[in-house]
Amino acid sequence: MDRIGIITGSMAPLPRNNCDTDQIMPKQFLKRVERSGYGQFLFHDWARTADGDLDPGFVLNRPEYQEARVLVSGPNFGSGSSREHAPWGIQDWGFEAVIAPSFADIFYNNCTKIGLLPVVLTEAEVNRLIELATGTPGSVITIDLEAQTVTTGDWRTGFEIDAFTKYRLLKGLDDIGLTMRNLDAIDAFEQSRPDHLPRLAGTGNP
Repeated sequence: MDRIGIITGSMAPLPRNNCDTDQIMPKQFLKRVERSGYGQFLFHDWARTADGDLDPGFVLNRPEYQEARVLVSGPNFGSGSSREHAPWGIQDWGFEAVIAPSFADIFYNNCTKIGLLPVVLTEAEVNRLIELATGTPGSVITIDLEAQTVTTGDWRTGFEIDAFTKYRLLKGLDDIGLTMRNLDAIDAFEQSRPDHLPRLAGTGNP
């Protein structure tokens, strides 16, 4: 996955609490085997009218938010099922970070495994950003992962993130990337195994 350092862009406000994964990515779109292409289905039931047409009033359908890179929403974001497709869809739409007062644990972890940055701020801080993004579309925000700060204009606050997750995101290491750091040790272990035991392909022995 791509490394995360500094994210700068405008915000899309979604002032809803308990935004669950079935609303983020409805179940009928989970049949795809690719990880890409889910952005078009993001918040599908909210983004469309009962007739199936795009709802011009929904935030992601409004032209002033088409270039937004940071989604700002209410508490308990990502609750519900553990489907990875929810963060896939958010990232595929073009978002690089989600800011909320709290996240469902599995959703939070799924975000960090694909390089989508979840940022926890206080409810008052999130409400301030939602009001800014609603009242002044195009307002730019900067998230500095190394410094653990969120800045917009002359306003700045900090956020917490555990050290290992921060390291992974700064280095762009997903689970496979973490494993590949130990490739030499893995190869050495496989070479040391007796021939009658199963081994990984590509280690030089059948």
